[in-house]
Amino acid sequence: MSKTAIITGSGRGIGAAIAKRLAKDGFNIVINELSEEAGQQTAEECRALGVKAEVYAADVSDYAQCEEMVKKAKEEFGTLDVLVNNAGITRDGLLLRMSEENYDAVIRINQKSVFNMTKLVGAIMLRQKSGSIVNLASVAGLYGNAGQMNYSASKGAVIAMTKTAAKELGSRGIRVNAVAPGFIQTPMTDKLTDEQKNAILGQIAMKRYGQPEEIANVVAFLCGENSSYVTGQIIEISGGLSM
Repeated sequence: MSKTAIITGSGRGIGAAIAKRLAKDGFNIVINELSEEAGQQTAEECRALGVKAEVYAADVSDYAQCEEMVKKAKEEFGTLDVLVNNAGITRDGLLLRMSEENYDAVIRINQKSVFNMTKLVGAIMLRQKSGSIVNLASVAGLYGNAGQMNYSASKGAVIAMTKTAAKELGSRGIRVNAVAPGFIQTPMTDKLTDEQKNAILGQIAMKRYGQPEEIANVVAFLCGENSSYVTGQIIEISGGLSM
């Protein structure tokens, strides 16, 4: 029987790359975005790889919307074997200038969504006695980053949640891991000035940005059988940023 992966925030960027990589590995794909239209292109690209793919619109920071989405996905696909918690936002600003609204928004979307989806999909995986959950953390959660108090806090929490869930779910055959990307080439990094880009590249041993597909390859490893004895781990993918 085909396995199914649900990836939050997978209409574009790293999430879309992960969806297409898992489709290439034969997983049916549940794409989550705020609107169905936002995820349709990714869905079509996954279907072109020979798997079933559907888009479910939901704000994953809202528990009730997550509950409805997971219920529909389970009814449609039969099993939910992989969960990738990818959805996230940034609202950067120095601590003393950061608004409470921007702090709360990042915590809600980046952190609360992981609780919502892990609880709901984890319950299904417990009954199946199998499953793999991969969370998208960040190097900001490992080392902090000036101007990202909210983002760093949310990703640091995701790391702690990953380790806790791994301990709670491991005895039932469910693995929980996280990846911590560094600077990845996305529309967000394209907006940086040349001066900002050069400053970032100076910190990276490999002297280049990562690509979304390079994140997707590691996530695919953590979702598959080749990582069957790996759980509670945070894998940094940063081109040597921390060296």
